[in-house]
Amino acid sequence: MTKCGTVVLAGRPNVGKSTLLNALVGEHLAIVSPKPQSTRLPVVGLLTRGDTQFIFTDSPGLLEPQYALHETMRAAAVRAIADAEVIAYLHPLLEFPAPDLQTVARLEKPPRAVVVTVYTKADVVRPSDRPTVRPSDGVVVSALRGEGMDTLLERLAAHLPEGPFHYDPEEMATQPARFFAAEFIREAAFEQLHEELPYSVAVEIDEFREGASPVYIRAVVCVERDSQKGIVIGEGGRTIKRLGTAARAKIEALLDTRVFLELHVKVLPKWRRHQPSLKRLGYAG
Repeated sequence: MTKCGTVVLAGRPNVGKSTLLNALVGEHLAIVSPKPQSTRLPVVGLLTRGDTQFIFTDSPGLLEPQYALHETMRAAAVRAIADAEVIAYLHPLLEFPAPDLQTVARLEKPPRAVVVTVYTKADVVRPSDRPTVRPSDGVVVSALRGEGMDTLLERLAAHLPEGPFHYDPEEMATQPARFFAAEFIREAAFEQLHEELPYSVAVEIDEFREGASPVYIRAVVCVERDSQKGIVIGEGGRTIKRLGTAARAKIEALLDTRVFLELHVKVLPKWRRHQPSLKRLGYAG
């Protein structure tokens, strides 16, 4: 009998959820950045292994909201926890032991799904400094080195319900290509821009012609202030060109075809705090 179910990757910001998702599905789907809070919307990745299909959801970090965007991110994370068949609760090995997920997520009652604690970033802890993590405590992994991945999948699969696969076994993602195009442009912004500016960046896809050769994408990079617009464009357009080159390479790797990426920058004042703007950008229902 086959098994299939949703496994949500949950935890505080910057505990390695996106890195783990990418390692599990074998494809760069989720934004990875040393800066916390880079995941704003859940990203779904698929892995079919033998008679088991895992539907992984990389959820936003469980944070203390400071403005409207944070509130939508936290709400998305809590919804993902409520909808999961299994919860992989991520926490850095360096900070063993993990606090209770109910406390971290500020849930009124314990989640209904089984919680498997996953101690991440094992590669940054010297073997001599590693705490003793018993099987009942959780699973130790390094997504960068592949350590503990088979053990993790076995533990997660043990709790998935029996049932037919929901997706073609060859598929790795459920969201459309234009979603990932916007995410990869935003990831490039995290790489190319400094300090707090990436947090003020949102991306809208104006046009996506997948049948064209090369694939044509026109996107708008939204910022909150005129001064930020100047920084994103850069002197002589150098920064936006560098950002576009980095983003195009990521999109081409996912689509496995050539892409023509046209970027524009515009000011959307205080969009992170403005509910209609959040709805327009796809962050609020």
